[in-house]
Amino acid sequence: MKINSSKLICAPITERRAADFLSSMAEAEQVADAIELRFDYLEDEELLRLLAQLPSRVAGLTKPLVFTYRPREQGGQRELDICHRLSFWRNLSPQLIEALSYADFELDLVEGLAHSSPPIPWSKVICSYHNLDQTPDNLMETYQRMVRTPAAVVKIATRAVHLSDCLHIFELLERRVSPKPVIALAMGGPGLMTRVLALAYGAMLTFGALRRGAESASGQPTVAELRDLYRVKRLSRASEIFGLIGYPIGHSRSPAMHNAAFAALGRDAVYLPFEVDHVAQFVRDFVRPGTRKLDWQLRGLSVTIPHKLAIMPYLDFIDPTARRIGAVNTVVVAGDQLCGYNTDLIGAMKPLDELIDVREAKVAVIGAGGAARAVCYGLSQRGAAVTIYARDLNKAERLADEFQAQAALLESFTGQTDIVINCTPIGMRGHSEGDSPVKPEHLQGVKLVYDLIYNPAETTLLEYARQAGCRTLGGLAMLVAQAAEQFRLWTGEEAPVELMWQAASGFNSQSQT
Repeated sequence: MKINSSKLICAPITERRAADFLSSMAEAEQVADAIELRFDYLEDEELLRLLAQLPSRVAGLTKPLVFTYRPREQGGQRELDICHRLSFWRNLSPQLIEALSYADFELDLVEGLAHSSPPIPWSKVICSYHNLDQTPDNLMETYQRMVRTPAAVVKIATRAVHLSDCLHIFELLERRVSPKPVIALAMGGPGLMTRVLALAYGAMLTFGALRRGAESASGQPTVAELRDLYRVKRLSRASEIFGLIGYPIGHSRSPAMHNAAFAALGRDAVYLPFEVDHVAQFVRDFVRPGTRKLDWQLRGLSVTIPHKLAIMPYLDFIDPTARRIGAVNTVVVAGDQLCGYNTDLIGAMKPLDELIDVREAKVAVIGAGGAARAVCYGLSQRGAAVTIYARDLNKAERLADEFQAQAALLESFTGQTDIVINCTPIGMRGHSEGDSPVKPEHLQGVKLVYDLIYNPAETTLLEYARQAGCRTLGGLAMLVAQAAEQFRLWTGEEAPVELMWQAASGFNSQSQT
């Protein structure tokens, strides 16, 4: 079956046992548009077992099949010299050759066969190039070398060390000089944008793993993420682009929230995570309309650690609240202007205001970083009596001086307050999960404990608070509230907050006490 669509999600099969391989093929038939059989994942005994059963199994498949037998140095799983690879292709049964849509031949194999009779008809051959170390500057030269071969399709996959490497992939897709279909992507975390936007820029297909742990290359999202989260088959060059910049980017819930909101409102838009290590270069090459090197409809950005302060010099306008807080977490691209805002303030204070009146309340703010700045600003506006507790007393004192608060060492906290707000990462998954910034006995008599951490949803601090009889508020409330305000700034529309709650939490409902 020939692949005749340019909007395909292809699922690679990466199992190491023949039985699991066949089972995953059946699974891929249900969810993907095309299936890649990665034969190099199987050792000889399992491979022979699979090839014996495969002719009868592929007969019932309706999705296009791509066969791949990749050597380790080009991203495969086995040590395979060119003779071994040739032997594999030449010994495929006629039934399997008839059943496959394409066979993926690496560039060295294609050039070695260019003047001889190939084991697979050239009309069914993908010529592929893989660079697992970097994205070379001369990628267009490699592409032009590949289109001169007899192969029917050109595939280029390189490693994105930096986000700027993705520009070479998009340049290739935009400047292709041959009618031959192209598959082009950048591997690794920074390369995700190429996998999501490839179809919109004319690539024949993009790859998605069947499930986490079944990826055939680093940075590969799942089929479900490509299809349902990013809606890649609906994207075009006219689609609006939004995203989150940070370094490292980690596993953010923002794409789930914002993409769910865009889908619910029928907006032609997508939200992506961008791993940005150099803010100035990113603003110049990707963001500012007058200088950016990528032709796309970028409309807005979320900004997280460590760029909330670093991005400010590159903006044309900064909202007075963001300037007072000293951090920008939201950028709106308005015409040729880049406008900065801070939604952490409304994100932190709105859920708090809905639970308790903080006027004249005694509030212990734990931490003296960026989140604490937004919280202290909000509390000072409302007339709360704030004490900032931190391990670095000098840092706490500087913040306290700005917002007419008191400062103290974290170790000195013994309670005697109305509200405790944790603005540190203590207790966060992947950081110090299981720890608490304060001792459980010091929460007796506290009315409300608010932990800005949202992963895990139930931190040790909140567990202690519940045991002490305190009301509690988790960080997911702030996350959703600040995201909803970002959505409003970007689009002018009210965000579907309940839907964003569901997307962020992964459950149908989210309860608070």
